[in-house]
Amino acid sequence: MALMDFIKKQFIDIIQWTESGDGTLAWRFPMAEMEIQNGASLTVRESQVAVFVNEGQVADVFGPGMYKLSTQTLPVLTYLKNWDKLFESPFKSDVYFFSTRQQVDQKWGTPQPITIRDKDFGAVRLRAFGNYSFRIGDAKLFHTEISGTRDTYTVADLDGQLRGLVLQNISNAIASSGVPFLDLAANQIQFAQALAAQLVPEFAKIGIKLENITVQNVSLPEELQKILDQKIGMGMVGNDMGKFMQYQTAQAIPKFAEGAANGGGIAGDAMGLGAGVALGQVLAQNLAQGLSPNAAAQAAATQQQPAVAVVNPNDVMTTLEKLGELKTKGILTQEEFDAKKVELLKKLV
Repeated sequence: MALMDFIKKQFIDIIQWTESGDGTLAWRFPMAEMEIQNGASLTVRESQVAVFVNEGQVADVFGPGMYKLSTQTLPVLTYLKNWDKLFESPFKSDVYFFSTRQQVDQKWGTPQPITIRDKDFGAVRLRAFGNYSFRIGDAKLFHTEISGTRDTYTVADLDGQLRGLVLQNISNAIASSGVPFLDLAANQIQFAQALAAQLVPEFAKIGIKLENITVQNVSLPEELQKILDQKIGMGMVGNDMGKFMQYQTAQAIPKFAEGAANGGGIAGDAMGLGAGVALGQVLAQNLAQGLSPNAAAQAAATQQQPAVAVVNPNDVMTTLEKLGELKTKGILTQEEFDAKKVELLKKLV
């Protein structure tokens, strides 16, 4: 029994890998001090690739299937080991398995706002996030460039590298898409396609095939969002500064009332509100003059016209009654009373 255990320990007849969970990209078959026999069976399941490595040099690559190891099935290894038609058994070689199935729902996002050029705003700092999926497209290249001789290599180990590539190419993707920032939210598919076009060759350099990428949200930092909201508000009122200032004033009144309720500086708030209204009126007038070609002439004509006073008849009658009392008391003469009466009655005409 001890002799049989020794034999099983030293020689390998079956080489295979059954994935025990998600997230493993590369796995090295445990050789220890064991060797592979002539005619050993290699099983590569669907969504797997097996790679034989001889002394650090990649030899033969196997796709899904069952193989009997011989000089015919290991031509590269035969050449590297100088097996001139004679298969030396047993032999030593490292065997790596790679998972080629899709790794889905991988997250990407901008931890800090990134600055991009925009034809409407000149430069914009934005945030964006989404997800993507990938798979190993070239196991040999992935082994030499990324995973190396590690026993296992996981999606988590690669996550930081792939995220960095996504962030590095966002600016170029937006520039190549030709979509202004204000239209990005409505053209996220176009943005994602432009981003994918930038990333596919970058991923391929390390043996990774990008299957899909989505853009789920594009947004501005809070302070820039406020400015954009104001611009949108201007557009909603047809770029009418007067109406916009009325809208701004209406928005400020609840804040003013809230400040008063909380014991804030009411006088200061009132002054600020009044100054804002006054400034809005001045800006509205200036904007109207700038937009209307005849505005200047109309303004000058309006200034030259005398102001027409509006007289309340009740006020005139009250004044005449008081003047009559003064005449009765002898304070006014009949001539003075008559002259004043004529003047007041003219205002009613």
